[in-house]
Formats: sequence, structure tokens, C-alpha cells
Amino acid sequence: MESVLRYLDLGSAGLALLLGLVFLVLLEIFRLGSLRSRTPPGPTPLPFLGNLHQFAKDPMNLIRSMVQYGDLCSLYLGREPMIVLNNLKVANEALVENGTVFSGRPYIPSLDWMAEGYGIVAVTYNHAWKQQRRFALHTLRNFGLGKKTVEERVMEEAHCLTSEMLKHEGNAFDPMHPLLNAVSNIICSIVFGDRFDHDNERFAMFLKILNEHMWFSGSAVAEFFNLIPFIRHFPGPHQKIRENGCALKGFVREMMEEHKKTLDTENLRDFIDAYLVEISKQESNEDSTFHEKNLLMSTADLFLGGTETTATTLRWGLIFMMNHPEIQDRCHEEIVRVLGYDRAPCMDDRASLPYTHATVHEIQRVGNIAPLAVVHETTASTRLRGYTIPKGTQILPNLMAIMQDKEHWRYPDTFNPENFLDNDEHFCKNDSFLPFSL
Repeated sequence: MESVLRYLDLGSAGLALLLGLVFLVLLEIFRLGSLRSRTPPGPTPLPFLGNLHQFAKDPMNLIRSMVQYGDLCSLYLGREPMIVLNNLKVANEALVENGTVFSGRPYIPSLDWMAEGYGIVAVTYNHAWKQQRRFALHTLRNFGLGKKTVEERVMEEAHCLTSEMLKHEGNAFDPMHPLLNAVSNIICSIVFGDRFDHDNERFAMFLKILNEHMWFSGSAVAEFFNLIPFIRHFPGPHQKIRENGCALKGFVREMMEEHKKTLDTENLRDFIDAYLVEISKQESNEDSTFHEKNLLMSTADLFLGGTETTATTLRWGLIFMMNHPEIQDRCHEEIVRVLGYDRAPCMDDRASLPYTHATVHEIQRVGNIAPLAVVHETTASTRLRGYTIPKGTQILPNLMAIMQDKEHWRYPDTFNPENFLDNDEHFCKNDSFLPFSL
């Protein structure tokens, strides 16, 4: 008799649990239905998961399919909708004309686990972000960004890169490491005031961790962590996000400590020197956000934002040139005709090399290493195209759709440098060319 009662008790508990789960699912379906009636159309989300199952299965196909829903669409990565901007006009309306409202940054656990609220990339639009961004742009320009001094560094690294590639004597090799090294060294020359040799083991480990961290940031592991951040307290592959973040900041910290020992305030060598001086200047300012934690993360952001992205773009360039030998031949013919064999190209040669210049842009357009731009977040409730967008809504510019828009490109779906040439074969810029963000 006792066993029968125990069985009935267990059965009742199981039934109650099942009914509870059904009730929660039905409640979530009702909530989703209510949300979807007030937001732009989009692919049908699952309860609790949203469109994560589609994103995990084939992210590029999902991004490509967004256009069918119109200028604006909704995408659920979890329980809340993100608003996707599918063309240049609506992206300008949101991010340029109403930039203040759409310039926030959402809390992303996988990014914050490393950044801890410091730096530039993972920080929302506030006083600290404005101070750090303004200082970074001003200082980078002072140390040559966009000037001849950086061009000289680029040419030096290009020479080192070709020398490294020639060592393989025509045999197959993976170009990713030498490409990462070349790109990182240009950033190093501005940030650290020096470059590293291609065979430097310490720097090679830094690049390996940097590349791995970028891969993890866009992986399903990171997305799962963003959904359930409390798993940070448990072992698993997500712990690599934290480990790599600490290793990257550790490398920057070593460089910072070396700079402290050799700092000459009358002869600033690089970004770190300038930042250390700014920390000293702002010590008595209560509103200052200049301190070592922001220095570490802002410096790491410069590498995270500029190294893997540029190296991957260059790798796409190699792939496109191999797959389109006729375009490669035409670029080669133009370069030899204009420059000969005696000197390397420089920025002043762009007007004389329209086809090559157009090819470089087309590599970025079709390679499109960031099909979705960095996520924005509304800082206040607003309206866009007839929809009410609540405060805290995530906004996602669909760069793939913008850079393949049939209204703005002659050959949207194929690799063709003529997308950037006018009828007279002169280079012409296209407003829909947004290789990283708006």
C-alpha cells in the first residue's frame, strides 16, 4: 500500500512539473505573440531560444534572409527582440540622424567578462566612453594615424611580410600568422613604439591568444554564455574567454610597466606614454576616467578591433586574387605600368591606380568580415519607421544587406571591381560601402 501511495505521490509530482512547464511555455508563447505584434516582422522565434537555433545552424543564411522582411526586421537571440536595419537609408535615420538615442552599447556578458566595464568597445555611450574615445582618436592621430609616418610603417611591414612569404619558395603555407604579425606590428608601432620580429615567441603567443579570443567571441560558446552568464562559476569551454582576456591584458600590462620605467614626459614615444602622462595630469580631476584599468582595456581594444579583422580581410584578398586571375593580372599590369619595378606604391598613387584601388575596396565589400555591425542599444524610447522602439532595445545594422543592395551596386552578388569604377574607369566611392560599421 505504501509503495502505491509513494508511486502516486511521484506521479502527482511529475504531473505537476509537466503542467508547470506547459504553463511556462504557453505563457512565453503568449508573450512572444504580444511582442511580435508590436515589432517589425522577422523569422519566427522559438520560446526562450528565439532564433538562436537558426543562427547556430547557418548564421550567414539567416543574415542574408533578413532582407525579405523589409527595411526593418526583428531577430530574437534569446527572449528579447533585436531590431535589424537592412538598408542604408534606415541605418542613416537611426545611427546618424538620431545618433544620440541609438549610440548606446548593450551589456554583453562575454565582452564584459574581459572588459569589466573599462575601455572603449564594450562601454555604453556615457562620460567615460566619450573621454576615452576622444583621447584615443586624438592621440592616434598625433602618432601618425592617417599620416605619412604610419604609411612608412605600413610599407616597412609590407616589405617584412613579402620577405617572410618568399622564404617558403613557392610551397603551400598558412598565411594567417605572418598577416597577423604584420598588421599587429603596425598597431604596436603606434601603441608600444616598437615592432616585434616574426619569430618572437612572446609576441607569437600574444597573436595566438588574440586570434583565439576573436574566434571564441563569435562562437556558439559565447552566445550560450551570453544567454546564461551565471555558468561563469562552473568549469567548461566558456572559461577560455576569461583566460584569454586575462592573458591579453597581462601582455599589455607588461608593456605598460616597461613604459613606466623609461617614461620621459618631454619625449612621448607612443600611445601608452601619452596615456600615462594623461593619468598624471587628471589625478586631481574627480570626473576623470583616466586610470590604469582603462589604459589596459583601451590598448587591448585597439588590437581586438584592428588586428584579426584586417588580417582576415587581407586573407580574403589572397583568395579572391587566386580565384580571379584575370583581375589579378589587370592589377599587376596597372601597377607595373604606373610604378615600374623600382618602387613600392604609396597613398599618393591611388588616383593613378583606379582599378587596383577599386579591387581593394571590392575585396572588403565581398569579403565583408563583419556582416553584422557592432550592436547598438537605444538610450531612450524612440520611434523608427512607425514602430515604437523602447529604451534598451538592441539595434543591429545588417552590413551584408547594405553592401549587396541591388539598388546601390551594379554587380551586388559577384566579385567585380567595376562596382567602384565610373563609366570613364575612374574610381568612385559608394555610400553603401561600409566594411566595418556606419
